[in-house]
Amino acid sequence: MIKTLQDPMGIPFLPVVFQLLMVLIFALHIIFVNFTVGTSFLAVYGRFRGGHWPRLSAALAKAAPANVSIAMLLGIAPLLFVQVIYDPFWYASNMLSAAWVIGFILIMMAAYGFLYVFYLSGKSGKRGRPLFGILGVALFLLAGIIMHVLSYQLLQPDKWLAWYAKQGIDTSGLALHAFHLPRYLHFLMPSFALTGVFLMLYAWYLAKREDADRDYLQWVGQTGAKLALLFTFIQAIVGLWWLFSLPGELAFMGSPFFLVGAALGVLLLVILYAAQKSPVTYAVPSSLGAFVAVFGMSYAREALRMGYLGRFGYSIFQYRTNVDWGSTLLFLVTFLMGLVIISYLVSVAYKSGRTAGPYEASPSMHRLGSICIALLLAWLVVVAGLGVVISVKNYLM
Repeated sequence: MIKTLQDPMGIPFLPVVFQLLMVLIFALHIIFVNFTVGTSFLAVYGRFRGGHWPRLSAALAKAAPANVSIAMLLGIAPLLFVQVIYDPFWYASNMLSAAWVIGFILIMMAAYGFLYVFYLSGKSGKRGRPLFGILGVALFLLAGIIMHVLSYQLLQPDKWLAWYAKQGIDTSGLALHAFHLPRYLHFLMPSFALTGVFLMLYAWYLAKREDADRDYLQWVGQTGAKLALLFTFIQAIVGLWWLFSLPGELAFMGSPFFLVGAALGVLLLVILYAAQKSPVTYAVPSSLGAFVAVFGMSYAREALRMGYLGRFGYSIFQYRTNVDWGSTLLFLVTFLMGLVIISYLVSVAYKSGRTAGPYEASPSMHRLGSICIALLLAWLVVVAGLGVVISVKNYLM
């Protein structure tokens, strides 16, 4: 039945390529999801504290909406990849909780709106309206529960019929059938660890400015380093809890993917322990270590998903493949073009933020900006041209 639910046209390229890109971009996505939850929570927390906290709260309240935007943008690609190689499971899970799937977008819109009002209310330096921040954080946590349940329901096709026809046929889509606390916490706890790394980077980044407040930035760096170390340790404990709750037949403890992910987590703990002495010095190594650890754990998660679904005779590598070089080439060129354009935007933001006064772009940056505009125009011409050619061809046929 599961294989019958697959797309009869198959997939347009090798499934392992989709899998690798899915894991890579998911790692980036979940980092910014964690940034969203962590910065939002600390922004609210800081409104009730004294000392440097109100100033940091205002900075985090400004950063949080940007983190939401990046997290949502980076979430599109891995979601599409899941729909390509795990479509029977993803769509079945979505149908079982369809009302929550639709509501997810509305919940995220409301959470973003509350968070932005919270940010605007504190711009004047006052404590603002923390209630809006609290509502925003609560809705973000609810959105996380929805995505957790959808992903967990996906892994249990043997229970779909019981959920759907538990007491008569339920077509409402109002139920969330599978919630696993250690798994949910394993994705939630890194929010505070990664936000600690975020604070270390914040202190490192602004320390180069001529108008930098050294005492404030030292406090931010130390606060971030302590937060990162503490919650990375807590995350390790939660991870063990989740590990021991897994079905025994998966034998995940002996998986090389798990062992590598665990080793990367231990390495991150070592780096963060060393960072306690000089958070600014270790900010970049800590951020790189955090990304590598998250990527390793993301691939371990993917290996675990393959183990879950392998129990039902499903493997993405057996998916019918009809290689379509045209669409694949267009996708890869678009991906590379996006990296060039993003590099320009990131470079401008990075350099302007480190300048105390107005930022004046260098000639090389102006040239890169012109190249990006030309790439966007060329891409629009190509995509629109393909659309016209295909439409005319189909009409003539």
